[in-house]
Amino acid sequence: MSILNRYISLTWLRLFSLCLCSFVSIYLVLDMMDKIPRFIRAGGAFTDILRFFLNKLPEMVGQTTSFSILMATLLTLGLLSRNSEITAMRSCGISLFSISLPILALGLAASILLLINAEFIVPKSYERMDYIERVIIKKQNVNAVFKLNNIWFRSDSLILQAHLFDPQKKILRGVTLWTLDDSLNPVSRIDADRAEYNNDKWTLIQAKVKDFRGAAGYSGSAVASMEIALKLKVDDLKVLDNNADNLNYAKLYEYAENLRRGGYHAFRHLTMMHAKLSSPFAAFVMVILGIPFALRNSRSGGIAVGIGASVGIGFAYFVVNALLLSYGRNGVLPAFAAAWGANLLFGAGGVWLAMTVKR
Repeated sequence: MSILNRYISLTWLRLFSLCLCSFVSIYLVLDMMDKIPRFIRAGGAFTDILRFFLNKLPEMVGQTTSFSILMATLLTLGLLSRNSEITAMRSCGISLFSISLPILALGLAASILLLINAEFIVPKSYERMDYIERVIIKKQNVNAVFKLNNIWFRSDSLILQAHLFDPQKKILRGVTLWTLDDSLNPVSRIDADRAEYNNDKWTLIQAKVKDFRGAAGYSGSAVASMEIALKLKVDDLKVLDNNADNLNYAKLYEYAENLRRGGYHAFRHLTMMHAKLSSPFAAFVMVILGIPFALRNSRSGGIAVGIGASVGIGFAYFVVNALLLSYGRNGVLPAFAAAWGANLLFGAGGVWLAMTVKR
């Protein structure tokens, strides 16, 4: 690496570190102000609250890095332009592409690190964070276990297993219900096509009942519908759907395939699946867009212009991306187009701006 590339890289890294620490700190303080009073009312210990926020840091970093990269890029080139350093570089025959190359490389490296963070670190940390909040701090029921295509729940003498949960329709699909005696021996088994939740009660649909209390084998019967006394709340099951944003690509793909095989639309989860890959590369798009925008302002650049432009561009990207993702989740747009649309639009805008910069 040449001295010039090292100088630009270190300048960018210093500003990026400052921006990222600032945004994460603001995010952390606001989240603490919202959650700590509720955790204290629930009787949470200080160490448990601290562990909760430590496990949330990877998620916070993932959500603030792209905006931090955009601001660092605009500030770096704005300060270099204001100090006439870019003019000096160009007078020595150094092209704008060569000046921008270290920042482009750092932006691409940041996107790859964000992808690794989203795929391997955030899912694990979110599981620990969710367990600390629901079980350790709020003392909620731990009888429900969610494994994408395998939901287990125990209630007194009943053990339920289901393949899928549809939160919109409040339906469990592929249900098996065991009844046990005091010695944990099976008394009966019910296999049902689905279980529907209405008026705070679960109803099994198209159920086949096997009773093992007979002298020889079991006696079987078919029932069109039957209510069951199951202490399982829909809000507990919605934890699975609400946490889908923090699953990795492979698990989202598995869940979406299971939904489709079960006869349900998987628009939402397919869109989130593609977004798991597109979101990290928003950081690289911010670099592509930020470099020509900063260079176009030449010596008028600086801290104020960089911050203002970052807020404007970041807000525009957020609105467009959220709009496209909502279309994808509702099936209006294909999942791939909805997830990558904002990156493609803003990336193309950055390329166009680069072509209009005076060389």
